Formats: sequence, C-alpha cells, structure tokens
Amino acid sequence: MIDLNHIDDLARRLSDLVPPGLRESREELQQTFKSALQSGLSRLDLVTREEFDVQRAVLLRTREKLDALERAVAAALEAERASSQTPQH
Repeated sequence: MIDLNHIDDLARRLSDLVPPGLRESREELQQTFKSALQSGLSRLDLVTREEFDVQRAVLLRTREKLDALERAVAAALEAERASSQTPQH
C-alpha cells in the first residue's frame, strides 16, 4: 500500500503550483489532486517494499537451491561418465 503521507505531500505541492488567481479554491484543488493520485495509483499493480523484500529473499533461496541441484546433477553425470569409461574385467 502507498504511504498516504506521500500522496498528501505531493497533492500539497501540486496545489502550490496553481496560479495565484485560482488559489481561493486551493483546498478543493488539493483534495482533487489527492483523489486523482490515489485513483491512479490504486489501478497500478504495486506491492509494498516489505512484500518485495520477502519475494526477493524467496527468489534468492530458490536460486541457491537450483544452483546446488545443478552442481549435484553435473557431479553425478561426471561420475557416471567416468565409471562407464573405465575398462571392466
């Protein structure tokens, strides 16, 4: 979820950019900016930093396991190849 304080701050900054003649409705504009930002961001498929970090850790563990399995398979294949190339009596 997006931090609402950031959205409030951005809406405030946008309303500060409004020309002086329109500043009477500054609070209304600020609310409109805030609503527009929340609406736009809610349509995006975003995850929290915490969710991202959890998934990153899972991916790293999975990568480590995959690398270990690849090494084990390569070693087993090499051992099998070496044993099949030695002459048997």
